[in-house]
Amino acid sequence: MRLDPFARAVQRVTAHALGPYQTAVVRIGFAATWLLFLLRELPHRHELYGPEGPWSWDMAQRLISANDAFTALMWSDGRVWFEIVYFLAILSSALLLVGWRTRTMSVLFMIGVLSLQNRSIFMGDGGDNVIHLMAMYLVFTRCGQVWSLDARRAARAASRGGESDGATSPDRGESRVAASPGREDRVGPVLWWVLGLALSVVTFMGELDGYWPVLFWGLWLAHGLWWFAGRRAPDGEPRLLLDVVANLAHNAALLVIMVEACLIYATAGWYKIQGSRWQDGTAVYYPLQLDYFSPWPALADLLASHGVLVMLVTYGTVAVQVAFPFTLFNRRVKNVLLAVMIFEHAVIAVVLGLPFFSLAMIAADAVFLPTPFLRRLGGRVARTRDGLLARAPRLPRKSAPSPLPKEEEQAAAVTEQARVGFGA
Repeated sequence: MRLDPFARAVQRVTAHALGPYQTAVVRIGFAATWLLFLLRELPHRHELYGPEGPWSWDMAQRLISANDAFTALMWSDGRVWFEIVYFLAILSSALLLVGWRTRTMSVLFMIGVLSLQNRSIFMGDGGDNVIHLMAMYLVFTRCGQVWSLDARRAARAASRGGESDGATSPDRGESRVAASPGREDRVGPVLWWVLGLALSVVTFMGELDGYWPVLFWGLWLAHGLWWFAGRRAPDGEPRLLLDVVANLAHNAALLVIMVEACLIYATAGWYKIQGSRWQDGTAVYYPLQLDYFSPWPALADLLASHGVLVMLVTYGTVAVQVAFPFTLFNRRVKNVLLAVMIFEHAVIAVVLGLPFFSLAMIAADAVFLPTPFLRRLGGRVARTRDGLLARAPRLPRKSAPSPLPKEEEQAAAVTEQARVGFGA
């Protein structure tokens, strides 16, 4: 019996986590952007988000008490606590980048982003706002299905279990590992208990207000229920039901990420249309004359000296941003404009000295990249990695002892027999 289009769409949305390569690129892009930013600002972290910043702890506390924003840095004003939160943010970003325990790391990544950005809200720019939003959306995605350590562990569990379907989902693979006798997943439960204990302490101290306790406890219980169902019955109905719920949450979050990216470009383009400098084609000229946005003054002067080029870039930027949401219905036009926008952000990173803003926007744009392109890109990266590993010098292995000549082997055997016979 053939299903009607609506039934097929429902089946696809509930049975599969769509866009595995796109969500993996978004995960890698935003984790890398935030990690590089934290590492670059490591010497200045106290002035940006710490006790030495212009936005004092008391001022931040008054603001947060009014808007109910979340930040772990408001739990204590001590320097040691700030260092712990900052370095945990670095660690969670690195682990999310490589895809280790992706579901847990996505939550810790969100906590690190919100804690630092909400501590000093005037220190960020448009790129920080994008990271802020995407960090919350990533929590509800299954962004570790491919290009992650979770996916590698799932593939190994599938090969050990002799599965015929391949079990491409890392979440399913983790359940296979947990269900395999003799190969229990010990790291996951220990991590779950440790984080549950920490969450209990924070909740008992009254540090969580509003809906944040519901969110964190709900995620903690959902992760535990997922492991328990995979442990008891990997192919049972409870596990299949949880799979459907996880797929629905993933696909809904993926849709929100796409809509958010379209809204960013649409609102930016329509606001630019209302500006007089954008209307007369000179808006791009003025940032090139500011020292703050000119890390390469010679390059900025060279671009600003060509009036026709400035006018084309100004009008082209507005046209691309306004038109992009409407090009999603035409794959070829969408891909062309997507390449143009990625190239534009790369130019902004170099010419205007905004690398992290550009990286954040490129990571958001990656959700629209076609799957065949991402597969080819992943294959090339894998081949390049394998080539580099093949050329890397390897440590010498301990050589096996050379076999004894036949005569010496016989003599050794006779000696051993004599030793055993005499009770040595």
